[in-house]
This record gives sequence, structure tokens and C-alpha cells, in this order.
Amino acid sequence: MIKRFFDIVISSLTLVTLLPLICVIALLVRFNLGSPVLFCQTRPGLHGKPFRMFKFRTMLNTTDNTGELLPTDRRITRFGRFLRSTSLDELPELWNVLKGDMSLVGPRPLLMDYLPLYSVEQYRRHDVRPGVTGWAQVNGRNTLSWEQKFTYDVWYVDNQSLFLDLKIMMLTVCKVASRDGVSAQGHVSMPRFRGGETSYCGDIKPNDSKK
Repeated sequence: MIKRFFDIVISSLTLVTLLPLICVIALLVRFNLGSPVLFCQTRPGLHGKPFRMFKFRTMLNTTDNTGELLPTDRRITRFGRFLRSTSLDELPELWNVLKGDMSLVGPRPLLMDYLPLYSVEQYRRHDVRPGVTGWAQVNGRNTLSWEQKFTYDVWYVDNQSLFLDLKIMMLTVCKVASRDGVSAQGHVSMPRFRGGETSYCGDIKPNDSKK
């Protein structure tokens, strides 16, 4: 209940404070990428329950001769890369937090297609609401392997606290300012999760966040 109250207060204040910036970004997205301004996609939430997640668009809807969308790296623009590197594309997710679909801090909501690919241990990341930022994001973000990400996520599930959430949010500000870990090598963000990866056995304690 304390975490939910914290989510409502912070997301409400942030949305009101950043409303002028959000409006400017929306206009820039419309001018640079066209409509729709928002990217909406169904993602798994608490206990895997689907919800509609909102982000600012960062890619064009360019297709090939058969009508299929071109690869991600051919559709993302310089403006889109800027939104992703600064995490400004994530601002509409504050509405998801306010609605109760997401939390400010928690495992990032991934694709619905991944649900049947998780191991029993990896699926435990859905025991809490997904977050705008999380323990994996401040410990490497998209430079981590999938198994590392999931291990960080499950560690957060087992160790969550208001103090840890505050720490993650402060570390997130530093990560965003440095634009660190935005993409995996050779990818715009991350390669798709294929399942069947082994568990990560590295140290995931809080002091590891300084690396």
C-alpha cells in the first residue's frame, strides 16, 4: 500500500510538472514521425495480466514492397534515437503508473511473446508490477544479457523496499544523464529473447550498482 501511494503521488506530480515538456515532445514526434504520436502495445503486467503500455513513437512505419515493416535499425530516426537515449520516450508510462498498470520501479514490461519462454524462476519477475525503471536498468540496462537481466529482476522481487526504490530512482537519473547502456552491441535496443538461457550466477547485491 505504501508503494502504491508513493507511485500515485510521484507520478501525479511528475506528470503535472512535465506537462509542458510532454506537449512539446508530442508536437515534435508528430512533426518528425507523423501520427500516431504514441506507441501503444500490449505488455504483461502483474502476474502476467496484459495491459496497454504507452510510449512516444521513435520509429517510422516504413514498409517494404510486400507491406512488411522494415527492420528496426532502418526505421528509427536520429530524433527517435535521441528520445530513447534520454528515456524521454518513456514519459507516457507515467500514465500507466497512475492507472495502476505499472509501478515507478520494477522489472521492465517485456513482450507477451516471451511469457511461455521463461523458466519458473524467471517468471517470478511478474510477481510485482512492472516498472518504468528497475534494478536491471541501473546495473547495465541493455548491455546485460537476458539471463543477467532476469536475475536482477528476480533479486528485486525478493528484496524490494521503499529505500531500494528511492535508490534505484536516483541511480536512474544518473544513468539517463550519462545515456549509459541504451543498446546492446549491434542492436538498436536488445535482441529478442529466445528462451533456454542458463541462469546468471554473478553478484547482484546493491553495491554492484556502482559498476
